[in-house]
Amino acid sequence: MPKTLKEFIDKVICGDALEVLKEIPDNSVDMGVTSPPYNKGENKKGWLVNRVVYKGATDNLPEEDYQRIQIEVLNELYRIIKPGGSLFYNHKIRWERGVMIHPMDWLRKTKWVIRQEIVWDRMIAANIRGWRFWQVDERIYWLYKPKGKNIIGDELKSRHALLTSIWRFPPENNNPHPAPFPIALPVRAIYSIMDDKKGGIIIDPYCGSGTTLVAAKILGHHYIGIDISPEYVEYSIKRLENYKREIQDVEKELSKHVVRKTFKERKERGEFVGKYRKINPKTTRTLFDK
Repeated sequence: MPKTLKEFIDKVICGDALEVLKEIPDNSVDMGVTSPPYNKGENKKGWLVNRVVYKGATDNLPEEDYQRIQIEVLNELYRIIKPGGSLFYNHKIRWERGVMIHPMDWLRKTKWVIRQEIVWDRMIAANIRGWRFWQVDERIYWLYKPKGKNIIGDELKSRHALLTSIWRFPPENNNPHPAPFPIALPVRAIYSIMDDKKGGIIIDPYCGSGTTLVAAKILGHHYIGIDISPEYVEYSIKRLENYKREIQDVEKELSKHVVRKTFKERKERGEFVGKYRKINPKTTRTLFDK
């Protein structure tokens, strides 16, 4: 018998992401934020990567199998997320024997519209050898499920869009998960899309230590978390119970979503409002003025 959405809402489910996703009804979730294991190979890339070991899962699949599974997971997420909904998918560029492996290699094979590629500046390097310039960045892909013929989607409010396509914050510290993103990341994604709406459903099929779930709860939304590790599921549940401890970190991110001067205010003061718009030469200086 098919399961109902109520059986998943505000739950952290222990299980394989793909198998659990198949049980969730179509077009029932508002948006998702997730970061899967990167398949970096636990035992072949130096001491630092050796420390990145996921409990209950391997990070050392044949690359062809890994990409196939990611495509299947992403397509299941496409099925369950509502038309007009978004998924923020955190991954990174990798190299295998000198050959670049880019997330676009499999993202373009999914049903999603790739709305934007965001650079996450982590400010610290994961690699410590000198084969390339130290890689301090990862990627966050804003994936979009079209609503009708609209493949562009709704426009972001200025207070969100002005944060730019480079997100700069360090990974989370004091976390049992080997590769946690900071709570600011899912907060920025969720708040930018949902804005002041409450009561949406946010999913993370690789929820790890529960960062996305806590962000959703503090922002007034429901959540669905999935992880294959019983230890991470238990940790996520405890973290959700103590969510108030993280409200200050969420508020710090929300404080960045501010427009200090609106387009209308700039226009009324004769300030620069765009290359092709009229400005008041008496009150406005251009880049070429000395």
